[in-house]
Amino acid sequence: MSAGLGVVVVQTALSIATDAWTVGQWLARNTVAVGLSGAVLAGSGIAVRERLAVKAFGERTRFTLTPSRRFDPSAEQIWRQAALLLRASNAGPWWAPMKARSVRLRLRADGSSPLEWSMEGAASAGLLLAGTPFAEATVAQVPQVRDKDRKHTVRTEFTVRGNPAAVLREVPLDPDPLQPIVDAVAALRADLGDLAEVVVDLQPVPRWRMRMRRWQLMARARERARAAARRESRTHAIDAADLEDSWFHQMGRLLDSGQGRGTSLRLPMAARPRPVSREQTLGRLDSDHGVVRVQVLVRCCSETVGRAELQMQLLVAAMDVFAAGSSRLGVDAWRLGPWRVDANTSWRARSFDRRWSGGLVAPRGENWVGIGELAGLLKPPTVHCRVPVLASEVPSYELGSAELMPHGWHTAPDGTRRLIASPLSESLFGVAVGKANYGKTERSLVQAIAVAHGGHGVLFIDPHNDSWRAAEPYLAHDSIRPRVWRLDLTNPHDAARVGGWNPLAVDKGQDPAQVAAAAVNAFASVMGWNDIAAPRALTILTKCVQVLVAVNAAAVAAGLPQSQATVFQIPTLLQDPAFRQAAVGRLSGKDARWWETTFTTYGEDAFAVVLNPLERLAADRVAHALLGTPTGGWNVRTAMDTRRVVWVSPAGTGPTDRLLVSLIMQDLHRAALSRRDLDAKRRQPFFVWLDELITLDGAASSTIAAIAEELRKFGIRMHAMTQLLQRVQQTTRDSLIQNASILSSTAGSAAAIKIITDEWHGAVDPALVAELPRFNHFLSLTVDGERVGPLRIEGPQVKQVFRKIRTPDKTADLARRSLTALGALPIVQRLAIAERQDEVVLRFLTHGGPPPEQPHLTLAKPPSGPRRPSPSRSGSGARTDAGSRTTESRHQ
Repeated sequence: MSAGLGVVVVQTALSIATDAWTVGQWLARNTVAVGLSGAVLAGSGIAVRERLAVKAFGERTRFTLTPSRRFDPSAEQIWRQAALLLRASNAGPWWAPMKARSVRLRLRADGSSPLEWSMEGAASAGLLLAGTPFAEATVAQVPQVRDKDRKHTVRTEFTVRGNPAAVLREVPLDPDPLQPIVDAVAALRADLGDLAEVVVDLQPVPRWRMRMRRWQLMARARERARAAARRESRTHAIDAADLEDSWFHQMGRLLDSGQGRGTSLRLPMAARPRPVSREQTLGRLDSDHGVVRVQVLVRCCSETVGRAELQMQLLVAAMDVFAAGSSRLGVDAWRLGPWRVDANTSWRARSFDRRWSGGLVAPRGENWVGIGELAGLLKPPTVHCRVPVLASEVPSYELGSAELMPHGWHTAPDGTRRLIASPLSESLFGVAVGKANYGKTERSLVQAIAVAHGGHGVLFIDPHNDSWRAAEPYLAHDSIRPRVWRLDLTNPHDAARVGGWNPLAVDKGQDPAQVAAAAVNAFASVMGWNDIAAPRALTILTKCVQVLVAVNAAAVAAGLPQSQATVFQIPTLLQDPAFRQAAVGRLSGKDARWWETTFTTYGEDAFAVVLNPLERLAADRVAHALLGTPTGGWNVRTAMDTRRVVWVSPAGTGPTDRLLVSLIMQDLHRAALSRRDLDAKRRQPFFVWLDELITLDGAASSTIAAIAEELRKFGIRMHAMTQLLQRVQQTTRDSLIQNASILSSTAGSAAAIKIITDEWHGAVDPALVAELPRFNHFLSLTVDGERVGPLRIEGPQVKQVFRKIRTPDKTADLARRSLTALGALPIVQRLAIAERQDEVVLRFLTHGGPPPEQPHLTLAKPPSGPRRPSPSRSGSGARTDAGSRTTESRHQ
């Protein structure tokens, strides 16, 4: 039986051998046909795989992650993001080739934004990609990238080199690993067709390949250990043989031979191989989790010769942050003499482009890395990344730009220096803080002149008058000069000319109720009156103003605007019974009854608190001349609607000057609200600059806050400068900061600048701002509804920006035109008019006739009669007039 079985086995083996020989002969005769068939099948398989990969890639979805300014993910959040990405990479359709099962991270810049970070994966993985653990990043689904072809394209591929088990250089998250890439693409220009993209394809490593690779690495490590042991054994044997042949050993044997003890060498034992450490040998491959196959492709394009090559050099240098250590991420290229073979070589470029457009993961080499080694690429730029400002993000100011407000010189990472600006439509309110003589006022002057040169209305209030001297040669330009108004309140001499302004006038269409409210609020703001602190003074002033405004309305209705009362008729109204009786006769109803009932219960001491500020105001020659005439050329509503360039220079910071400023600010508030009668599109923007905000805030705190809160819809734009924002009243500070579209700070104390840096949420260290050189600023502004910055800028200089429009030879004509537009008269003449206004108003009240003809006045011979003494301009509260019936102590 066993013999028969053996025969069967032999026959079967012979049959198999015969069949194999037959097949071999057939293959030998049909080698070409078999080879062609195999090639066709292989090509068909590759083509089908490519087509399926392209189809799978075309059905992918793409999400962008836009980080907030506070975006600072932890290592755990990045790891969770990586886990989602790896899960999404396997979520493709069943028919997709293995090489197309991946997730792609795309870092893209084309000059329109600093760096766009997006994820691309299978459509079925949309929920995974949208469910990012980054709470401070906004996820948005966007279309797939469809770029037009550029004339010039440069490619680079990065591969993992070195020890396959060693980890890449550990790159910390602070500073952001993306910082070099962001800096590298900062110089891209959309108008030149520049485009730079870095794509990182991630694909999980199959477990069977991982196990095979581990077995290979361990086998190699053990073989190296055995080879080292063999080398060590050979070394020991050689050393033993050398010692046996040595003179020392032979002499020892001779000396020991007489004692019968032979000296012999111990035979060396073979060295044992050292134990192989699994952790050290496998490194990143020791774990089944977190190891991915990575493909890093970089492409730069441009329509301009040379720019793509230059951009690629910058990006290659930026990727050097991962190129260090025994394992590194380096450029896949090699050089042979003058020839360089890289991703731009023709046959490799085709493979690069197929992988780029088809989503195939086929790097040259394994390219296995731990997911944590790429943590810097797995998230958008963080708070630790300094994002540069692109020319497409923030426009540049050039002389003649009508809709831009310049801010300062900004230097880009590539060294380009330009004068950045913000659109006027988004330059609503601004706050500038910093040391004196560090450039706040100079920058404001540049902005005001630029806005004026663009044809818009401007109001610049400067308590120290220095700004006018600096701006005057540039405001004298032909395009600005006809629109300039100058209200100079610093010269008290008789020959000085000053315009006229009656805060109680209604001859230019003002609403009487708004006029009365503005005047009362101006006095109350400066004096600190309210319904709790000084209710009686507030009531008396309100009733007096109501009476005089009613008188003025009657005078205007009668065609006698020169018979209007001013604020200096308030003392007459309170102290002159005949005048009061005639004026109150213009009232009716409960307003008239108040004078008949409540007023009669007040003693004369009740009026002192109202009369005291008015007497100080009358003692100031300039203030008396400005406010004492019934009509004048000053009208803020007219300045707004006709785009005037108005420069107001108060004389100082005393009580009288504060009251003047308060009246002006209240009039601005009233005039802006009166624009309700205009369609919103017809409200010309009017830009207000407030220098020395601390001084102005003491006069009009509630008004400045109200302007910031209420007047945006009425076209008012306001920008304030101060050294110490904490000295500004809380209401003003809160309103300005809340609505500020522009924030800036020069150097200063930590406490002074911290209010501004706190608004930047830690993006800039206060210590860095505090040590800024002179004329340097940190600035944030608003463009396209988004806050840009904070940026470091160098403050602009007026003579540098507006050198071409400087016309100092026309400053005299500027002064003449300005005075004429305001109807300016010599102070002595306006004082004479103010002195006679009681009589003029009383004549109208009693007879309804026109005022008597004014006598002709000359500067050489001022009108005779006693005049109020001119007190010191310091604005002290002491008695300033011989007729004063109260003192500051009685006021208190």
